[in-house]
Amino acid sequence: MLNWYAIHVRSRHEFVVQAQLFKKDTVTFLPVVKRLRQWKDRKKLISFPLFPGYLFVKIPIDPEQFLSVLKVRGVLNFVCAEPGYPTPVPNEEINSLNLLLESDKAIDVFPHLKEGTRVRVKRGTLHGAEGVLEKKDDQYIFLVNINILGRSVGVRINAEDLEAI
Repeated sequence: MLNWYAIHVRSRHEFVVQAQLFKKDTVTFLPVVKRLRQWKDRKKLISFPLFPGYLFVKIPIDPEQFLSVLKVRGVLNFVCAEPGYPTPVPNEEINSLNLLLESDKAIDVFPHLKEGTRVRVKRGTLHGAEGVLEKKDDQYIFLVNINILGRSVGVRINAEDLEAI
């Protein structure tokens, strides 16, 4: 059985680690956002990791597989809730994050929020994504929590498109 795990990597090594894991036929997920960067002579859209210093790998629960990932240059460790035991990231969180990224909506990263109502998007491009509803400055924000990293990503959404779980 394959599980998603978050791995902590050296600063600014997310893309390098992803490429090395790809060469080892390891399934990875590096959520990225494109931001406009300006230099003196030009502007360019650049991809940045949504969670700097982290990426996700999908591997079986096998000490040899964990060790294989840890041996990749740039990998620091697995994210663990209990020291020494990598904590799986639920498939629902990865799927919802993927839906958010594919929607091409403006995404903001928020600190992990424990309060709020669990909701599911019932229509639109994010249909089926699950998360938490928060209100900020008279606008509703749909947040997908990545619990193991203690972070959330959010988009502004019409509350009528949501239903409580």
